[in-house]
Amino acid sequence: MNAFDFAPVWLTLRLATTTTLLLLLMGTPLAWWLARTSSWLKIPVGAIVAMPLVLPPTVLGFYLLMTLGPQGPVGQLTQILGLGTLPFTFAGLVVGSVLYSLPFVVQPIQNAFEALGSRPLEVASTLRASPWDRFFSVAFPLARPGFLTATILGFAHTVGEFGVVLMIGGNIPGATRVLSVAIYDHVEAMEYAQAHWLAGGMLLFSFLVLLALYGFGQRTQRVGP
Repeated sequence: MNAFDFAPVWLTLRLATTTTLLLLLMGTPLAWWLARTSSWLKIPVGAIVAMPLVLPPTVLGFYLLMTLGPQGPVGQLTQILGLGTLPFTFAGLVVGSVLYSLPFVVQPIQNAFEALGSRPLEVASTLRASPWDRFFSVAFPLARPGFLTATILGFAHTVGEFGVVLMIGGNIPGATRVLSVAIYDHVEAMEYAQAHWLAGGMLLFSFLVLLALYGFGQRTQRVGP
């Protein structure tokens, strides 16, 4: 692998790390609400969160491009605020990645919260624990397997994105050219040796992610809740 190929690798790692951290911050309260609420809004909100699972990435990328572009509502707002437009920037890649990887973080955390039941929180409440204490001292430790799964899946899914990042970020070397797009470029240019290096690295990465997930799942089953 030559020095030219390190730029998309580094950019992909930056994008996956930023996206995963944002998703954990944004996804945790959303997952908590979905796990605890009895509102009629739970079903439509849950459907919106899960939409990237069935939506073609290019469709999501296209509407993001229209919404964040100079003629879109968000694009006009960011221009008024002096931020320019987000498409074809790293910030635009982050927005697209957060939306596309949302269900891979929210759903494992939601499942972990739902598996808790209400009993541990009720016991903590009788001991006069505040809502924050109940969450950080009871719910979060018991739901830790869900958080670990969400972190691994969110990071790995962002690393493997192609359609969304190509639509919203394009292919600008050093700015928006991520790993999956770089592999596509090498194949188009018939540079199969470079494509093999990058694709083989992603293949090994995917295997290690699944190995970690399965290993962690078996360990959790042995230890028990």
